[in-house]
Amino acid sequence: MTALPRAPLARVAGMLLRGFFGALQVLRRPRPIHVRGTMLTGTVRWVGPERRSGISWIDEPPQSGEARVVARLSRSVGLPDTLPDIFGLALRLSGESASPEVDAGDIEFASTGRGVPLRYALLPLRRPERARFGILLPYRGRRGPVLLAATTVDGSPDAADWRLVLSFASPLGPWRPFALVRLTRAAWPGEQPRFDAGRRVLPGARVYPWVRALRQPSYDRVQRRGLPADDAPSTPEAPAQPACAVAAGAMD
Repeated sequence: MTALPRAPLARVAGMLLRGFFGALQVLRRPRPIHVRGTMLTGTVRWVGPERRSGISWIDEPPQSGEARVVARLSRSVGLPDTLPDIFGLALRLSGESASPEVDAGDIEFASTGRGVPLRYALLPLRRPERARFGILLPYRGRRGPVLLAATTVDGSPDAADWRLVLSFASPLGPWRPFALVRLTRAAWPGEQPRFDAGRRVLPGARVYPWVRALRQPSYDRVQRRGLPADDAPSTPEAPAQPACAVAAGAMD
């Protein structure tokens, strides 16, 4: 039997996802999943030696070595806190320090496994600080596909300080730490932002056509309804040694 091309398979899967999220939205407006979220703010600081991921946002940090970040932590299904759930962690990263109001991009993580094949599986947990967060679908970098992960170094969302290490990897390769994120819970009086990593793409990264065909239609269906004006999607083209030591210790 002849195998179907990847793009048609992605389109079929995308149609199924779009229908699934559409049905959920009828029951759970305005967000079919990740209904309740906790907002956090903080910084991302690049650490370690020279990076060669093929994505400029990772490999070429700003001169200050640091950027601002806004984050949203949520439980996917919205089960009671005593029960395991799939956690989502969305990061909105600012641009250059001279213009922090310019968004560099969004990253959307979910609680996944550590190695292969579990890095491609969603895993429910009781506590987010125990999660290995991954992106499931790779970015397209100059050197090929790139996955990202975030893992707690210390603290928790409920503590005064929650520190996570960011890492990149090829689909089957080892994780390589490149930055530390420090987050603190923040009061958020207005509507919480909507994140869309498919449209707010990290600088230097692109989205594979099959990834866009798989994920974007369902995102559009969910997010286009009631999308705040100040959150309209854009269409971008597609280091301290002690901190580095801490980050390396948390990796494979």
